Amino acid sequence: MSSIWYPYTQHQTMDVPWKVTHADGVYLHLDDGSILIDGVSSWWSMIHGYNHPELNQALTDQLSKVAHVMLGGLTHDSVEKLADCLVKITPSGLNHVFFSDSGSVGCEVAMKMALQYHINHGQLTKKQFIALYRGYHGDTLGVMSLGTDDDAMHALFKESVFPQHFVDPGNLDQLQQCLEDHHQTIAAMIVEPLLQGAGGFLLHSPDYLDHAKQLCERYDVLMIFDEVATGFGRTGTLFAADQCAFTPDIMVLGKALTGGYMGHAATLATDRVFNAFYSPYDHKAFMHGPTFMGNPLACAVALKSIDVFLQEDYLSKIARIETQLRDSLFPCRSFSCVSDSRVKGGMGVIEMVDRAQLKGFQQFAKERGVWLRPFDRYLYTMPPYIINESDLLKITDCMVSWCHQWS
Repeated sequence: MSSIWYPYTQHQTMDVPWKVTHADGVYLHLDDGSILIDGVSSWWSMIHGYNHPELNQALTDQLSKVAHVMLGGLTHDSVEKLADCLVKITPSGLNHVFFSDSGSVGCEVAMKMALQYHINHGQLTKKQFIALYRGYHGDTLGVMSLGTDDDAMHALFKESVFPQHFVDPGNLDQLQQCLEDHHQTIAAMIVEPLLQGAGGFLLHSPDYLDHAKQLCERYDVLMIFDEVATGFGRTGTLFAADQCAFTPDIMVLGKALTGGYMGHAATLATDRVFNAFYSPYDHKAFMHGPTFMGNPLACAVALKSIDVFLQEDYLSKIARIETQLRDSLFPCRSFSCVSDSRVKGGMGVIEMVDRAQLKGFQQFAKERGVWLRPFDRYLYTMPPYIINESDLLKITDCMVSWCHQWS
């Protein structure tokens, strides 16, 4: 038995994981000689694919200078440049950047910011959050409280996490009623904008978010965008927030921030939020500090990742991917085994009627040279943006062929 404790897995019944020996471009090379197209970008992060020469060089260059230094009382060029870069490319007004080491922690930071924002203003009753049903913001204790209907992941902890308020995505009447009834206790609303990822790849509109922000403003409730999964092009624009008519008060980035090379996250805030902490009094400071926040290697590769994204016009690549996904996956809606098929930017999903219909799919995909990891009822792809039409067709053909045999 391996000493590794694998994620989201019952070890007594799990299959032996396939061992990757090396990877390049969109391909994973296994020790049995198989070569698989990575259809999920290693949990949606490897947007440039693997072994990218420019990202490799950025790490090598930084490694020769300094691999890590604490950000408490010290700073370095890479973290300063990355913070300035993120302020420049994100929606106007997100002028302050707090770094951490994962998307879950980045969202925890956002929660603490929102809570202390109100505490520093003397509003001590605002201790809860509004979140969307079927939302997902990570697996740490605080952010688990912001997810619902997730029996596979967090059901055991429902009685242990903080009580929050939940509304249906797209339902403004429900949101308004919740705010009217509970705004005295609500610090912020948190959403995965436009695309809810691990909760089922559900979509909602920018118009909904625009009106939600107006309601939050009316009741002095902050708006947090969790763009850990949606950031860096996944919804078709650089950030999902770019499709909205406002700037969120707080925005969280992760996953593709470093091109998938290493864990790193950023929680950005507006002047409105930051100024609540800017004070001569120590007790109003933000008392949080991950050891590896602003890690020089992570910052250096993130800077190069963003540079490649912008210089090589990745948004055009994503638009092509979106068109191909629509053309390939939407016909599945007519299959009896399919509940729905949805596409947004660089994401395509087939929602099956029953989760049992996906049993055995991974081996089926491997035999066709594809790596996909469905969960629950969702057979999805979030490919690297460098994927060509032929390889993307292999992914979608694999998905459609599986569904066809059930119909």
